[in-house]
Amino acid sequence: MLAGTASFVTCDTFMKLVSEDLPPFQILFLRGIAASLACGVLVLVRGEGHAIAGVRNGRALMRALAETLSVLCYIVALAQMPIADVIAIVQIAPLIVILGAAFLLRERIGAARVVIVLLGFAGALMVAQPGASGISPAALLAFASAVLIAARDLIGRGVPAHIPVTVVAFVTNVMVMTGGAALSFSVETWTAPTYRHLALLGAAGIFVTLGHAGLLAAYRLGRTTVIAPFFYSFAPWALVAGLIVWRALPDPLALAGIVLIIVSGVANALLGQRRQHSPVPATDAA
Repeated sequence: MLAGTASFVTCDTFMKLVSEDLPPFQILFLRGIAASLACGVLVLVRGEGHAIAGVRNGRALMRALAETLSVLCYIVALAQMPIADVIAIVQIAPLIVILGAAFLLRERIGAARVVIVLLGFAGALMVAQPGASGISPAALLAFASAVLIAARDLIGRGVPAHIPVTVVAFVTNVMVMTGGAALSFSVETWTAPTYRHLALLGAAGIFVTLGHAGLLAAYRLGRTTVIAPFFYSFAPWALVAGLIVWRALPDPLALAGIVLIIVSGVANALLGQRRQHSPVPATDAA
């Protein structure tokens, strides 16, 4: 999960650099081309071409659709709202994932885990530092993006294990590319990209592919309630990217938020390990 979120932030950094010159849906379309090509090559290199028929799996298609709708909602909200507000709203996705795991997957969540996740959420708000803006259509789109991210991760957990993560990432990239193309050619004026734009978007396509692979692998290897809080690592990775690329230093409140996010993730992981290694009561064993 940590590697996956770092890859997504790297992708977003390249896209933000390009967004100064190109419209958003065109960026999604061009990045989608690069991501689909990169993922296709990865499938062939790993010798998983025989599993490409897995793109027709209903769960894989539903995950790709949820990701596509989430990205489109996020892009529109980002164009109309301050980025801090959008990030703060999207950070509720892990809470929705854990609640979904409890109600849909029947995973147990205790009071301690709820408190730990809420601490991580509070840390994310301290990092984002949103303003006191009212509920607007753009804010509702940001909430929809968070719900769709949670749906993507819950659906992705149910994708059959025999379908490689690279194949699931491939169908996701293709669907996002298709959605970006449809909106770009229908509502935007096409802008000719430079070689610099294409190079940055090519790199973004590679990193978004690695991000999807990381998230899928994380949910396959671990319990949802343990993995989901590490979604908050988007915030510290984004601050690192801002420091390296734009020389933007976080303020003390944001640093305190990063500490809360890290403490929340580590505490949640330790709680999960303690429960896995705790002795099973005789009644449960029976």
